[in-house]
Formats: sequence, structure tokens, C-alpha cells
Amino acid sequence: MIVASRTGQCVLGGAALAIASMPLWASAWHMQLASTALVGALFALSLQVLVGATGLVSLAQAGFFGLGAYAVQLLGSPPIWVTLPVAVVAAGLAALLIGPLALRTRGFFFLMTTLAFGQMLFFAFHDTPLGGGTDGVFIQRPFLGFAISRTARPAVFLLLNLGVLVAVYAGLCGLMRTMLGHALQGIRSNENRMAALGHDVQRLKLIAFVLAGALAGLAGHMAALTDGFVSPDLLGWHRSAEALLMILLGGIGALHGPILGAFALTAIQEAGTLVTDRPRLVEGVVFLAAVLFLRHGLAGWRR
Repeated sequence: MIVASRTGQCVLGGAALAIASMPLWASAWHMQLASTALVGALFALSLQVLVGATGLVSLAQAGFFGLGAYAVQLLGSPPIWVTLPVAVVAAGLAALLIGPLALRTRGFFFLMTTLAFGQMLFFAFHDTPLGGGTDGVFIQRPFLGFAISRTARPAVFLLLNLGVLVAVYAGLCGLMRTMLGHALQGIRSNENRMAALGHDVQRLKLIAFVLAGALAGLAGHMAALTDGFVSPDLLGWHRSAEALLMILLGGIGALHGPILGAFALTAIQEAGTLVTDRPRLVEGVVFLAAVLFLRHGLAGWRR
């Protein structure tokens, strides 16, 4: 997987500083919009661990995302340093249980198996007391360790989401440069060759699957923390499809692609609501153009 060059990382760092300065000049609505894009980037980045590194496409990612979000609601309102690890561990354990079964299949069958498991998680929370019914439920935001006024909340959660995304991205950049990271990427290039070299391919795939699930749970936790609301819609398969669209738009082979794709998709969605009452039509046109003319995504536009 391509890690951004030094110039690219400087650009990303400048963008992060610009977002961090938003509390000084942006409105609460713009900060909320940026927070949504940051959570989307974190969710898409979790799926990029599978798609970009190992070449596996999973539709169960939304299930892990929803588990992380519902962990906040089910735990009540303990401190964030309690809810966050619980959400990550819960999603990671679910991926650990699902992974060995799903990874027995390949290609189209792997895709459909993960879709089936994702739908099972969806219906576990859909229209049940566990999930608060089909309409969802508002949650009391977890304690952050200090008092937050209503006017300061958008800025606080913006900076919190930005910090988490930067930490995860930096961690994945370091991981992809290790022997484990190279081994994961080797699976995408030539799985049979990696097996012939003595690597336990199934074990490496399971590691990637569990890591992706845990990061999706982290993204779900941050979404629930930011919005103060959870619903079974968070576990719907279309959430996984939306993350795939972010990766496609940003660039499948680049680690920073999901970040670019998430912000681009958020901008497209907002622009579509201003132009027409059918914003999904605008999204379809944009993605069709991206597939035809931007095969490597925004991260590889120079190609």
C-alpha cells in the first residue's frame, strides 16, 4: 500500500492544522460537518486495511462500526477511557469470531459471507429492545473528564476526532513499513507466492480482518460520541458500501486515499443537496466520472 510521500504528508499535515484551527473561524455547523467527515475517514481507513493491503472486500464492516457505537449506549455514561477500549475490544472480538469462518471462502463468496454476517448483526439490533427500536435512541454523551458547554461541544469533538484520526493514520503508516505490513501487502500481490515463502496466509488475513474490525469499532464509538445518537441504520450494509465508495474515490492503493475520499464524498453530498432534491443522482454521476477518468482516485491523480 502506498504511504504518502514526504510532500504528501506535509500537505496532509497542513490540512490537519487547518481543521484544528476551525474553532477560531468556523461556525458550529461547519465544525459538525468536518467532524462527520473525520469519522467517515476513520471508518473508511479501517476498511482500507483489508481492501488496500490484503485485497479483501468485506461488507461486514458496518456491523463492527455499529457495535462500537452501541457499546457507548449500552454502557451508559462512564468516562471515555472506559467506553473507547470496550468498543474497540467488542468489535475486535466480533471480527475474531466471524473471521475464521468468512476466510474459509474467497472472492465473491467471501463478499457474500461477510454480507450475511453483517446482516445478522444488523437484525440483532433492528427493532429489538437492545437497539432501541428501528428509530434508534439518543444517548447521554460519555464523560470526557471536564465540563463542556453546549456551544463548545462542536469544537471539542472536532479536535477529538481529528486527534484520533491522526493517531490511527500514523500508526498504520508505521505498521505498513514493518515486516507484518509488507507480508499483508504481499497477500494482495500474490497469495500463492506468500504461502510458498512460508507465510501463514490465513493467519495474516485474520490479523488484517480483526484489525479492520477493531478500527471500525473505534470509528463507531467516535460517531456515537459526536452525534449523541445511535440507530440500527449504523449497521446497514450500505454503510460498508459507502466506505468502499470513499476508498474508490480517494484511491484504493493509497493509505491516505480514504481520508481524501471521505472529505470529497462529504462535500459532494452537501453540494448535491444544494443543487437538487435528488443528491444521490449527483453522487452517481460523480462516481461514474471517477471510475472512468480517475482510475487511481484522488491520491493518484498525477498518473
